[in-house]
Amino acid sequence: MKPALTGWARMRSAVITRLLLSAALSSASFLCHAEGALLKVPTREGVTTTLFWEPVPNAKATVFLFPGGGGGFGKVEDGKAMGQNFLVRSEPYFLANGFNVAIFGRPSDSQDLDYADRISDTHMADVRKVLEFVKNKAEVPVWIVGTSRGTISATAAAINLPGAIAGVVLTSSVVSYKKPGAVPKQDLDRIKVPVLVLHHAKDACPHCQPFEVSAILRGLKNAPVKKEIMVSGGENPTGNVCEALHWHGYIGMEREAVNLIAEWIKRPVN
Repeated sequence: MKPALTGWARMRSAVITRLLLSAALSSASFLCHAEGALLKVPTREGVTTTLFWEPVPNAKATVFLFPGGGGGFGKVEDGKAMGQNFLVRSEPYFLANGFNVAIFGRPSDSQDLDYADRISDTHMADVRKVLEFVKNKAEVPVWIVGTSRGTISATAAAINLPGAIAGVVLTSSVVSYKKPGAVPKQDLDRIKVPVLVLHHAKDACPHCQPFEVSAILRGLKNAPVKKEIMVSGGENPTGNVCEALHWHGYIGMEREAVNLIAEWIKRPVN
């Protein structure tokens, strides 16, 4: 026979049991939030727009991401978006900074979001509905973050959806005046939320030349806070200079780039 436990021993055993149970529940909670979901949001009559959504416990904010190129976030496998776009592949770093992540995909009636598409009324209608859906999922501030061609969408949303967002982050912005919807060509003086402009000093994409980035800041006449950060880190760029694995996509410095964005969102300053 085992000796009977004393009162103190029984109390100690109960405390240990509760601690172990609490740890197990915490672990289970973490696992529940370790995977995102592919959602389809009705945005226009007969049209749904894809959304990748991954929340975190006690989120400080939601980042609403606009990838570049033709849009989208690639396949979703095991609860993770598999696209190589800078914002998509950097999603874990946004989560680690305490942000819910919403990645805007594509509408069911289009396979490509070209430059002109991203400033169209139909695109803004889709963005509005997806934003409303995301805000209903979590009652925290929403910050729009765009990269490359996604900066056109992010800028247009900030202009056309006043009051819906807390601020905007533009990374690898399209600044060439030859492109429809180029950020400096839009009505930037209508943006009245904080704006961060992050760019890589070695970005060789002809549509995103670093020396033209200052035009964005000049146009933001009514933004309460506006800041430009020009970075130069990273390593091993490969492929097309306008694609995700070159300096244009912050290759080799994804965590650093996201941390800069996250710290500024938490405390936006000029």
